[in-house]
Amino acid sequence: MSATTTLHTRPSSSSALSTNPPQKTPHITMNPSSNTSSPQSTSIRQPSPSPNQRLRPPTRRHTSTIEDFTSKPLDIEKHRKMPYFLRMKGSITPRMIIPLVFVAIWSTIITCISQFWYQLVVSSLLLTVLGFVVGLGISFRTSSAYERYVEGRKYWAQLIQTSRDLARHIWIHAEERHDRSAEQGKADLLAKLTALNLINAFAVSLMHRLRFEPYANYDDLAPLVGNLSTFAGAASDGDSPEGPDRTVLGTIGSYLGLEFLESNPRKQIKRADKDGKKLGNLPLEVLHYLSAYVECIIANKTLPNGVHQGMIMANLASLNEVLAGTERVVNTPLPVAYSIAISQITWTYVIALPFQLWDSLRWVTIPGTVVGAYIILGIAAIGREIEDPFGYDENDLPLERYCKQIEDEINVITSKARPKPEEFIATEGNRLMYSLSYGAWNAKSTEDIRATLRAKANTKPMTSFPPVMAEKTVQDVV
Repeated sequence: MSATTTLHTRPSSSSALSTNPPQKTPHITMNPSSNTSSPQSTSIRQPSPSPNQRLRPPTRRHTSTIEDFTSKPLDIEKHRKMPYFLRMKGSITPRMIIPLVFVAIWSTIITCISQFWYQLVVSSLLLTVLGFVVGLGISFRTSSAYERYVEGRKYWAQLIQTSRDLARHIWIHAEERHDRSAEQGKADLLAKLTALNLINAFAVSLMHRLRFEPYANYDDLAPLVGNLSTFAGAASDGDSPEGPDRTVLGTIGSYLGLEFLESNPRKQIKRADKDGKKLGNLPLEVLHYLSAYVECIIANKTLPNGVHQGMIMANLASLNEVLAGTERVVNTPLPVAYSIAISQITWTYVIALPFQLWDSLRWVTIPGTVVGAYIILGIAAIGREIEDPFGYDENDLPLERYCKQIEDEINVITSKARPKPEEFIATEGNRLMYSLSYGAWNAKSTEDIRATLRAKANTKPMTSFPPVMAEKTVQDVV
């Protein structure tokens, strides 16, 4: 019996703005051994772009130079010769400009009043007591933020590892039935490629979800999920979104740390809720399709080994764990009471600095207060900067690079057919021991090979073993 392949088309444009869940769409039933489709067939969507063109950062139109400078994660592969203390990109110094100007004005006023009119002096004992409390608060704030940052990186490392394992298991252990027919083997091959594309789709859709970009028609995501019927696909319109919805004031506010000017990152989700659109959970829906493929290859006996089945199911569970873990990181910020209390404590300490420093420093109180405020407020600002590691800020995780890494590694896996052991074992390039080839060792007896292995185990380790010395040594041993 010949196998069939079912291809689903995307929801029509008339239902793109519907508030109901995606309905069952027309499908095409293709027989690998036949060149015709069923009478119910509809047009097939155009082929997706090549793998090298898929995972691009989302289109961000009408971006200004300052936005490009301030809203991209740092490229960790780029070599920078500028010393750290002179760098501005990725620094919290721009966010400190407005607070430091305020502190400078405040300390100048207090110093002038104390110098010319009335001495506003407080015992330095208060500096010691408040300093201890401020240190504890800032330490807690920074450590909790860094813990969230590291946890987010660990989940993406788990995603990369799981994607490698799942792609390798599917590509190597899922059989292609070329022995049954050429068309059947080709259908199995294309089904495997579709499943591996779904792994890419999971990573890219997860990146957009963590950035509160809820649709499915982003430039890097649409080619990967265009064949799936999803809530996000039904809610998407025809135009590709512009990525972060930032105005000029929002960009400047984000750069200078002015929270009242920053754009709400959940704005697109709120607009969709207001319009009555059901967005669903796109990464979870991608997992559903991937699980359906695994169920299919188990049912049609192309994945007969139970151990391999268990490994693939464990990989799917690991992907679901990554989805839940990253959502927990992004949706569970530090409690507001802690943030408010720590901010109030630090600002109280900074405002009280001029009263405690003037008696000892006089006019040096002004720069001394500014330096102290930069240290204290700067460390607190670092905690706020890295609290959400999945955004577009300079210090956020480079999620586009991680997605591109997953795509590139899957391309490496699929670049060659499943290797056969005889292709890499019984070859002259297989240097088993002492730089001698497989053929040379194959000409010897089993007893000689085992004797050489025993002698090799007793040999002292060397940093290098030149080929000439290796051949002399093996002749002496054998």
